[in-house]
Order: sequence, then structure tokens, then C-alpha cells
Amino acid sequence: MIDHDRFLSTAARNYEESAIRRTGALAARIPDLISFAPGYPAEEMFPWEALDTIASELFTARQGHTLQYGATRGYRPLIEQLVTTLAARGIETTPDEIIVTTGSQQGLDLAGRALIDPGDVVLVELPTYSGAIAAFRNLQASLVGVAQDEEGLSIETLDATVAELAATGRRPRFIYVTPNFQNPTGLLMSAGRRQALLEAAARHGLLILEDDPYGSLYFEDTTTVDDTRAIKSADCDGRVIYLGSISKTLAPGFRVAWLVAPPAIAQRVELAKQATDLCTGVFDQRVVHAALSRGIVDALAPRLRAHYQAKRTVMEDALCASLGARVRWTQPRGGFFLWAEFEPHVDDRQLFEQAIANRVSFVIGSAFYVNGEGHRCARLSFSAPSVERIREGVSRLAAAVRALGEG
Repeated sequence: MIDHDRFLSTAARNYEESAIRRTGALAARIPDLISFAPGYPAEEMFPWEALDTIASELFTARQGHTLQYGATRGYRPLIEQLVTTLAARGIETTPDEIIVTTGSQQGLDLAGRALIDPGDVVLVELPTYSGAIAAFRNLQASLVGVAQDEEGLSIETLDATVAELAATGRRPRFIYVTPNFQNPTGLLMSAGRRQALLEAAARHGLLILEDDPYGSLYFEDTTTVDDTRAIKSADCDGRVIYLGSISKTLAPGFRVAWLVAPPAIAQRVELAKQATDLCTGVFDQRVVHAALSRGIVDALAPRLRAHYQAKRTVMEDALCASLGARVRWTQPRGGFFLWAEFEPHVDDRQLFEQAIANRVSFVIGSAFYVNGEGHRCARLSFSAPSVERIREGVSRLAAAVRALGEG
């Protein structure tokens, strides 16, 4: 048998599997598994009737380009609609700055391809989205973490980290952040910290890659739309590359997202995209265009906020009742995730094994760290399970935590 490994590139040998996908694969093998692992939206909130109307209109019209190959940059009417949609988020842009991507994960990969050479330093939050870790590491970047506090990324730590790197002759290419209800911690970066980050990036000559899939999913008991204003909205010198998506609000199955970048970078991203998928899916983009232009997404947003806010509260109440002081977290003010930190004796890998035995899953905390930390933590997603399944899942998780303590 041929040793196929010897034919692989250095990059391919170091590819990392997504911790979220690896955990999610268990659901098909374990009966009655309650999964807090994937950041899936609630299926009961999909706007089926509105989407059925849009799709029926498109198929009835029988316009050939609806099912034809699409432009690499994206469906032009959608791009023009995104200019208006982004303006409502405070982002002033033009069509030549927008690239439609196949999900925001592709946006991470394409931005990385345009900006990263092997060995380049990329700064990320501690912890950070595991999908970004995989995207940048697969491009052979060297990832360096910057700690967060209750207001988001620590500017003091950022300054110190850049200085330490400079002392060894290394200069970061960009910093990746998720300021709105961060994946995995659920943290909301304060307005003051956002401005300070922009100033620090200018001071150090850094670009900012801002990932914003959850910005419209703020919980109205603690947050307002002003609290989620994009960093990109205050970008006066083209320093911020912005990623947005329809996956968390309309439906993830359409795989429609967007990247906003200065034209010189957007052009290179488009060329990188030509080498990956060449053409975009026009049908998906036409559905999304109609949903945005007809106000369907805007009308759905308040219902989504109320739905996920209620589920967050159910999970918090269940954790308090089942585990009390054995677990702590910062209350999520939006988004899909609760970041649980357990007692010092709890190891995330051992807890995961015990939890699986109890038919409940989550994503281990260490999967979101680039420095080997996070083994006391777990990311719990409350977005997809029903209220009843959240309560039962937390009960099973609590039993797993107690079993470790007894051991």
C-alpha cells in the first residue's frame, strides 16, 4: 500500500480538524445525546413562509441566471443591497469594497490568504473562535493570544504583546476580534474599548479583522443597538476588514456572508476566491437579497432576540440550580453562547468524557485557546436545543461535574 502521507504538503500535514465539527459528529452515533456544542440557530425560528414565497417567485419567473454560474464577487443586486444594510449598522461602504463569501468561514480563509505568509504573526483574543484558529493555522500563521477582561480585549496587554514581538524582530500582520457576543465567551466589547482598539491598531500599524455574526442578536434586557456598533463604523483610514453573515439571523443553509475591505485588499480577496470556488450561488443570493430588501430579516430580528434571551435565562437558571458555586460565567448579553468556568480540579477533557457518558456534549474550553490554557472551561450553546432539552442537558452536565468531584 502506498504511503500517501509522504505526498502531502507541509501545510496539509498540519491541518487541524474543527473541534466543533468533531464534537458535533458524535450526535449521529449516540442516541438521545443533548448537544450544547454547535452554534446552530433555532430551527423553529426559520421564516419558512416568507422563504417559500421568495423561492416560488424565483422558480416561477424561470430567469436563467437564477440557476446559472454567478460572479465571483457576488450577485450585484445583493452587493448593492448590502451597502444599504451595512449603512444601518453605521458602516459606510461602496460595492467595490464588498465580496460575497460562502459563509463567514470562507471570509476568514480568504482574508488570511490575502494577508498571511507562512510564519507571519496573527494576534487573536484569548480565547478566540476555533474556526479562526484553524483557518489561520492552516495558512501556517503563528498565532499569539491577547487576554480579555470584562470590557473585551485588553489594550494594555496588546501593547505589551506587540512590544515583546518587536523585541524579537516580529511584527503582527493583523488582529482578529469578535466584539459582539464573542464566540466562545459571549463577551460584548465596550464602546470605549472599541475606540481604544482602533487607536492601538493605528499606533502599531495593524489591520483589524472584525468578525460580526451576532451583532443584531443583542438581548434587550441588558443591551441596545448602540452597544453593538461595529468597529468598522468608526474606521476612518481603511484599517478594518469586516465580516458579516446571514447565517445566525435568516438561515445558515444559504451559506451567504460578506467581507468588506479597502478596494486594494478586496481585489486580492476576489482573486483568491477565484481559485477556491470561482463562482457564487446565485439562487441563494437572490433569496437573501429578497429577504433583506423586503425587510424580512429586520422584522425577524426582535423575535430572535426575545427567543435567544429566554433560552439564555433558562440555561443560567438551570446551572444555578444544578451546580451553584461549582460553576461561574459572565452573563451573555447576546449571541448564542455561555462560557462556563468550573472548579480548579475540573479538566475539560475529562469532563467531556464523563459528559458523553451522560449523553450530553459541549466544546472543550482549551479548543479556543492558542496558548494551551482553558482546561477549566466549556462553551455551552443555548441557541438550538429546546427549553426542555436545555434543562435536561444541564442536569446531565451537572451529574458529570459531580462525578469528577467524587473521583
